[in-house]
Amino acid sequence: MKWNILVTGAAGFIGSHTVKRLLDAGHNVVGLDCINDYYAPELKLARLALSGIDKEEAMKWYKFATSKTVGDRYRFIRMNLEDTQPMEMLFANGAFDVVINLGGQAGVRHSITHPLDYVESNVKGFANVLEGCRHNGVKHLIFASSSSVYGLNGNVPFSEHSDVAHPVSLYAATKKSNELMAHAYSQLYDLPVTGVRFFTVYGPWGRPDMSPYLFIDAILHDRPIKVFNHGDMWRDFTYIDDIVESLARLVDILPERNPAWDDKNPDPATSRAPYRIYNIGNQRPTRLMDYISCIEKATGREARKEFLPMQPGDVYQTYADSSALAEATGFRPDTDLQEGINRTVEWFRRYFNID
Repeated sequence: MKWNILVTGAAGFIGSHTVKRLLDAGHNVVGLDCINDYYAPELKLARLALSGIDKEEAMKWYKFATSKTVGDRYRFIRMNLEDTQPMEMLFANGAFDVVINLGGQAGVRHSITHPLDYVESNVKGFANVLEGCRHNGVKHLIFASSSSVYGLNGNVPFSEHSDVAHPVSLYAATKKSNELMAHAYSQLYDLPVTGVRFFTVYGPWGRPDMSPYLFIDAILHDRPIKVFNHGDMWRDFTYIDDIVESLARLVDILPERNPAWDDKNPDPATSRAPYRIYNIGNQRPTRLMDYISCIEKATGREARKEFLPMQPGDVYQTYADSSALAEATGFRPDTDLQEGINRTVEWFRRYFNID
């Protein structure tokens, strides 16, 4: 089925790839992004090329306009999630069947120094999304959560059915709050809601504050990389194409009430309401030093390493159990890390014109 879909965070890393995937599938898409300066707006504008907007053209209208139409199936709008009245008008006029909320403030470390940015964007902004869905007949809301919500939970692989009551960063806390807010709206207003917990997403067009970009940039320019916890960390790296394929498949899978849900033993992943949580991860955690070796192999250069202690807000290990996603969609993320890193380095060299 072809839907009218709103994608927030459409100039972001995951959002820009998602818009392209949905357009390729024949859906009508409205993309929304505020294009703030958390990192270089030029990269965000360049990502719009994935959906058919030329970078130079984007740079021109970015300064003077708030929207851009491409063909007859895509429109991009510059807007803040937390601006209540414009969001109300967007939803009232949009006739959206599905909303995929990938917008909001990202980054664990930034949340330590700028916590109010996260309250404003991730809590107030998400409340505006929920209100828009509630009042305008949206059939399915899919929203981005994060593996960060597992926090101090040491039971691996992480399961959606496990407790996530102990986040260790405000970023994670706001993502957990999104899950709670979404469940309340699902229960109160019969809104079908799917939350997705992303595990360490990487790939072409990635964020400059994330380790793949930081490490590749440093290694190619012969600068030292910062290796936290002296390299003793594990991450479940998930390639961007696997993320967007999962999202595209979930669009048509409306969550249902769990008839076996037991209020004496409540399952965090399901509910009496039409609400569902899924992990999206590669299910193959990689030691940090092995991950660095993959980048060294792809770049053909050895990294200069600065070993540092664990940073506030970090967790020792992430490891997804994605079996529920596979059962629901028939798809399981499986891109090999070396192959994904190779593609990412190729993009980085091409984008920055590095031989």
